[in-house]
Amino acid sequence: MSEAIARYPKALVAIHWVTAAAVLGAWATAEGGREVVQNPPLLHFTLGLAVLALVLPRLVLRLMGGGGAQADHRSRTLAVVAAGAGHGLLYALLIALPLTGWYAASQIGVPVQFLGLDLPALAAPVQGRPGVIAEFHESAGSIILLLAGLHALAAIWHQFVLRDGTLRRMSLR
Repeated sequence: MSEAIARYPKALVAIHWVTAAAVLGAWATAEGGREVVQNPPLLHFTLGLAVLALVLPRLVLRLMGGGGAQADHRSRTLAVVAAGAGHGLLYALLIALPLTGWYAASQIGVPVQFLGLDLPALAAPVQGRPGVIAEFHESAGSIILLLAGLHALAAIWHQFVLRDGTLRRMSLR
């Protein structure tokens, strides 16, 4: 297989790594509770919404065949099924986490901005606890980190055990 066929497109690789950094940054800057009304975590909002903004071009590139050479997905081995499920869940969380965070911020009355733009509230403010959507957002933040860690371990396994060049395919060089 030639290097040109084996590598992911540079745009997809760049989006992948920027998304990974934004997810880690959003997790690191997360704050909870009603005290965010007085001091909204603007960096957390920006990073989370950047993740959402990056998902669309990422999915378009993937659907256009930008995934590079891959394993035969007609195979139903446990590894192939687990990889597909893991990627599907990661994509679902890349969409759900920013949306549920935006919704939860709206419920506690925190205005949300992204790159200087005021975004509309997704819900009316409520008294008391913001509810199950906010709880999902908090829990899913930890789950996406766990999945990303498993994703990284799988990439390392591919690179050093299977020796299939996975990490080279995901580099910008």
